[in-house]
Amino acid sequence: MMVPTSKGQWYVVMSLPIASTHTGQHATRTPWILPDRAFTVLYGCTEMPRLSHYYLPRILLNQGRVLYLDGANQISPLLIARFARERGLDPSAFNTLIRVSRAFTCFQLTELIRRVPKVLEAFAADVLIVTALPDLFFDEDVRDREARASFEHALEGLQQIATLPISIAVFSDATSFKTKRRDFFQKLCKQARQVLKVKARSDSELSFTCEKTAPLLSQ
Repeated sequence: MMVPTSKGQWYVVMSLPIASTHTGQHATRTPWILPDRAFTVLYGCTEMPRLSHYYLPRILLNQGRVLYLDGANQISPLLIARFARERGLDPSAFNTLIRVSRAFTCFQLTELIRRVPKVLEAFAADVLIVTALPDLFFDEDVRDREARASFEHALEGLQQIATLPISIAVFSDATSFKTKRRDFFQKLCKQARQVLKVKARSDSELSFTCEKTAPLLSQ
């Protein structure tokens, strides 16, 4: 459940309260607010697809539109509907502001990413959320050469989207995989403007640490 603070920020109650931490890097002060018109990668916790949901209420309450590419196949319409009801709104108030496309293979996810500029012509989203990137590309049933080629096309697609007036947030669990394709995640982070590491502590709290923040490119 999301609860607003007096400063308009959000924190998680129930099983996932937030705690900030300092590990020689900068801890983000607004973990549930995505940077405006920036490309952000969030990783480090196995709950990343679930955590992506908690960025939605603030966006949707401000009438922001979200394009959600669900590579993890974990988007929960019931949870989104609950967010609306908790705020005295009909679920349809949120449903009209979010468009979901699911991908079950790395090739499907690449194709969805490459189609985003065209989709934005009909659905002017303010935020693009992508889950399971590059996780889907670690599938051992996909030959390494083909996976790498598809991933490079996905990165090219993201690079093109990053030039548009939209915020991009990628939620990844890549670091929990043992694979020779781990360099995919490094390439993804290199392209991102901001990288946030989310860590679940022993007391069931979460910490958010900013590992990279690059200046915005001039438009």
